[in-house]
Amino acid sequence: MRPPAYRLKGQTLHIADMLKAQPRHISFHTPGHKRAGADITELSYSDCLAHPEGVLAAAERDIAKILGAAASFILTDGSTSGVFAMVYALRAAGATSLAVPAFSHPSVWHACGVMGIKTHPIPQITRFGIPQQPQEEDIAEALAQADALLLTSPDYYGNFPPLAAARRLADGAGKPLLIDGAHGAHLHFGELYAGRYADLWVDGVHKSLPALTQGAVVSAKEPMWAEKLKKGVLTFRTTSPSYPVMASVEYAVKYPRNLAVEEASEAFKRRHGCLGNRDWSKILIPFASPCDAQRYLEARGVYPEFNDGNYLMFYLSPCTKVGELKKLGRLIGGLPLGEVPQDAPAGVIPMYSEEP
Repeated sequence: MRPPAYRLKGQTLHIADMLKAQPRHISFHTPGHKRAGADITELSYSDCLAHPEGVLAAAERDIAKILGAAASFILTDGSTSGVFAMVYALRAAGATSLAVPAFSHPSVWHACGVMGIKTHPIPQITRFGIPQQPQEEDIAEALAQADALLLTSPDYYGNFPPLAAARRLADGAGKPLLIDGAHGAHLHFGELYAGRYADLWVDGVHKSLPALTQGAVVSAKEPMWAEKLKKGVLTFRTTSPSYPVMASVEYAVKYPRNLAVEEASEAFKRRHGCLGNRDWSKILIPFASPCDAQRYLEARGVYPEFNDGNYLMFYLSPCTKVGELKKLGRLIGGLPLGEVPQDAPAGVIPMYSEEP
C-alpha cells in the first residue's frame, strides 16, 4: 500500500506529500491490515479531518479558493453525504420546505425525509426520451411555496437548469439556492459551474475529475452558511475517512483544464449525430439497438457509462485522451444509429412513485 503517486507541476499537494513523507513504523492502530502505508488513520503527523489544523486544513483552504467558496469540506462518502450536509444546514437556518425538481437524485428526497423538510416538486417534462431541466416559470411557482430552492446542475445527461434566472429568483425572494453538482466538478473553470450561482453546492469530484471513487467536496459561498454546513458535514460524514481518497480529491480539484479533449468532444458530437447538450464530458449517442451496440463496443474493450434503452452515454474527463475518442469514432462508424425518441407529454414524472 504505497502512497498514491500524485504529482502536478506547479501545485502543492499537501495530503499526498504528507503520505509520501510518512515514517515507516509498526502499526498498533487501525486499519486492521497493519500495512502502515497510505491507507492510515488519524495519527500525530496526518491531521484529523473532523478538526483539521495541518495538511487537511491546508488542502481544504486551497480547494475553497479554487472553487470560489468561503469554505469547502472534503468528503469521502460521495456527493450523497454532501447533499445531506446541505439540507442539514438549510434546516439549521430555519427552513422547513424545499423546492426540488421531480427528477432529483434519491439523496435529495432521503435527506429531506430525514430532516423533516417538506418538498415542493418542480415539474419536468421528457423530450428526446430523457427528462428535461425545469423551466423558469415552474421554478418560480415552486419557490413561492418553499423556503429554499435546490437544483441539479448539470444532470446525468449534460443538461443545465436556467442558472442565472434561478439565482435572480432566489435573490428576489430572499431564499437560498442549493445545487447538486455531482456531475459538474469539471466545470469549475467556466461560467456553468454551480459555485458561481449557489449558496451551497456539492461537487462529485470522482465522477468527472481524476479522484478515487467516493471523493467529493461540499462548499458554502458565504461564512454565514459555512458554519451551518460544517455542522452538517460533521453529522453525516464518516469519522474514518480514507487518506488515499482525500489525497485524490485535492489532486483532482487542482488538476489542469484539458481544452484539447473538450474541443475534441464537441467536434465528436457534431460529427457523429449525438444528442445536443452543453456539457463536453457527456456524449449521448442514439443507436438502433443500444444493447447490441454496447455488446459490440465492450467486446472491443470500450465501456460506456450507461445504456438507458435509447442512448449509450460516454462519460469523459480531463484524463480522457483524444486518441480514445478517435477510436470510439472508428468503432461506431459501422453501427446503425437510431432515431431520437419522440417528445413525451408534459407532466411531473417523479423518480419514485412515492416521496419519502
